[in-house]
Amino acid sequence: MTPFARATTALQLLAIDPVRLGGMVLRARSGPARDGVIALLSDDTLRLHPALPTEALEGGVDVATSLAQGQMVRHRGMLSHGCSTLLLAMAERTPPLMVTTLALALESDSKSALIALDEGVEEDEKIPFGLSDRLAFHITLDGLGQADIEPMPQSARSAELGSVQTPDHVIDDLVTLAVSLGIDSLRAPYLALCAAQAHAALNRRSSVTTEDITAAAELVLAPRATRLPAPPEEVDDTPEPERSETPNETPENIALPDEILLQAIQTALPPDLLDKTGSNTARNAKGSGAGRKRVGNRRGRPLPARDGAPRGDQPRVDLMATLRAAIPWQGLRRRETGHTGVRPLIRPSDLRYKRYQELSDRLLVFAVDASGSAAMARLAEAKGAVELLLAEAYARRDHVALISFRGAEAELLLPPTRSLVQTKRRLAALPGGGGTPLAAGLKLGLETAEQADRRGLSPVLIVLTDGRSNVALDGSGHRGRAAEDSTAVARQIAQAGVETIVIDCGKRPDRSLSQLAVSLRGHYASLPRADARSLSDAVTTALDS
Repeated sequence: MTPFARATTALQLLAIDPVRLGGMVLRARSGPARDGVIALLSDDTLRLHPALPTEALEGGVDVATSLAQGQMVRHRGMLSHGCSTLLLAMAERTPPLMVTTLALALESDSKSALIALDEGVEEDEKIPFGLSDRLAFHITLDGLGQADIEPMPQSARSAELGSVQTPDHVIDDLVTLAVSLGIDSLRAPYLALCAAQAHAALNRRSSVTTEDITAAAELVLAPRATRLPAPPEEVDDTPEPERSETPNETPENIALPDEILLQAIQTALPPDLLDKTGSNTARNAKGSGAGRKRVGNRRGRPLPARDGAPRGDQPRVDLMATLRAAIPWQGLRRRETGHTGVRPLIRPSDLRYKRYQELSDRLLVFAVDASGSAAMARLAEAKGAVELLLAEAYARRDHVALISFRGAEAELLLPPTRSLVQTKRRLAALPGGGGTPLAAGLKLGLETAEQADRRGLSPVLIVLTDGRSNVALDGSGHRGRAAEDSTAVARQIAQAGVETIVIDCGKRPDRSLSQLAVSLRGHYASLPRADARSLSDAVTTALDS
């Protein structure tokens, strides 16, 4: 099937069995192909946005009506309208709370099919696994244009699903196929089975055939694959016992045709499958591209209000949330106080305060000591730590830069980037050896951080060294002057408000480095046997503290 044919077939199968199949992930930027698929949706389609509050989805208290009637009145949420299709735009940005809400709706025998539009630009921008795992079909329309749009086949709403028979061994075959493709989710073979049954009903068949199984494998299992299936084993040429020939295929002799099935699956495999490591990358994706979250009470994306005055000056009272908390108690309070007016009785415990979630990009500036005999080992571990952090950094909107200081100067080896491919290329061969110009490394780190701050990033300077600074800013090999220059630059970094982390890579903790961390007003960690993972964990712990 062509990519557009997969999308139209998936819509037909969802019309037959929306409860078990759940929906479809449609990865495509805005264009004729995506608009063509959306145009095929029924008129009874409800559009959702990832910024919708939970009350809009599940329902809540109608404040105006409750105040007018003197009793609590709830309004219906969007998920209770009974629409046949839910269309979620920018699904890769869905916050965890909304993911949970939609997942519960899909698990509650909802008659609505969810179409999640994945509009991510980067490969790391993916729909959260908790949502995508519950949607049977994952269709990609990248690169398609007006000429690729195909007409919609016949309607599928009249197909009857209950009369379709399924041989028992088909379930075992689908599970085995999922394992061979590196799929670790148990929902995948179940959704493939449901798709095969719906495909049989679509074609007016009373039992599942190899054509249905092939279509289900192409639509459900292939997009989830994380590795290529193993080639079929050589068949023994020993003659088999004669058996009676049957002109038609029956449920008792259906078997997955390896060559035809694998050929159909390979046409729908993800194009970057060879770059994957065998784990389910959709599950390993850490988020939705929403960035590092900082909760405050002044600015940012609104969050649900909470009781208790938050930290900070002049917290804002959320009037609507306060009224919702006070309305259920009005009758009891009026009887207690004898109050007969229409003004609601508000108590301090009813107060709810506004909260906001501010999202910001962060730049991790690694200043690595590339001097001395341990330079190569230290650089190798720093390189591994940078790659690990960057591979996990997209969900936090992190950028990475790398500074190497050795000899008499410091050098910016890797400008701020989020590209893992570019990072690996730049880190392939790093220079090492010579003196330790720690002051020069700190100075270049400060300049890089200030440039990032002017661009709207939040810089974090991470220094990896063994503490033996012996080169001053002017390039002279004077230990005393080198220490003074390092302390002076450290104070400049502290005054600039740059967050810093000092990682001591020496065999023994160096007191001068702990004092340097104090001058920087930053974190200090001693890792005498540091490897890439321990460095990554140390940085992550310091950033989260």
